[in-house]
Amino acid sequence: MYDVVALLLRLLKGTAYHWDLMLSGLINILMSVLGLPWMHAAFPHSTLHVRQLAFVEQRVEGGHLYETIVQVKETRLTSLAANIFIGVSVLLLPLPLQWIPKPVLYGLFLYIALTSIDGNQMCDRMALLLKEQTSYPPTHYIRKVPQRKIHYFTFLQMMQLLVLCTFGMYPIPYMKMIFPLVMVLLIPIRNNVLPHIIEAKYLDIMDAQHM
Repeated sequence: MYDVVALLLRLLKGTAYHWDLMLSGLINILMSVLGLPWMHAAFPHSTLHVRQLAFVEQRVEGGHLYETIVQVKETRLTSLAANIFIGVSVLLLPLPLQWIPKPVLYGLFLYIALTSIDGNQMCDRMALLLKEQTSYPPTHYIRKVPQRKIHYFTFLQMMQLLVLCTFGMYPIPYMKMIFPLVMVLLIPIRNNVLPHIIEAKYLDIMDAQHM
């Protein structure tokens, strides 16, 4: 988690994130022995959580509004409170939680999903497929990476996402069991295969596009 968002969100407490991940791994070993489901180190929307704790500066360039993260208030209190509330919610079953219509929950999850799209690197580059190069936002990686290389990178990411969705949502249970292995294979694909398709210097620029 830390390696993915540290540069993007200017996080400083790296050892804390590594410690959390190590504890989660040790607990999951016990969970596997007991036949219990695994626990996760963070919520799926943890990057949104970190974003809410950030101090940002806004600027306007070329008619576009951009936000730059200056600092993140790194604290465990908000995550602790969220987990406590999740645990307390068990006491609300079956009433009054079952009074909440399912469409309301679906709408909430849909809203969270849509709001997380803004600023997503892959979605931003997918939008660039429909734009003229002159209308590209003035971010540094656009100026340093050829347009064709950016499109190659986006296409390859879309193919990988399609493969992950296929294994993760396939109705046959045995296919879903392979899903973790497919995710692990993305690491050697990124380190050993992609550099033969796109030059490593361009990959490094796009990986660090928000530095």
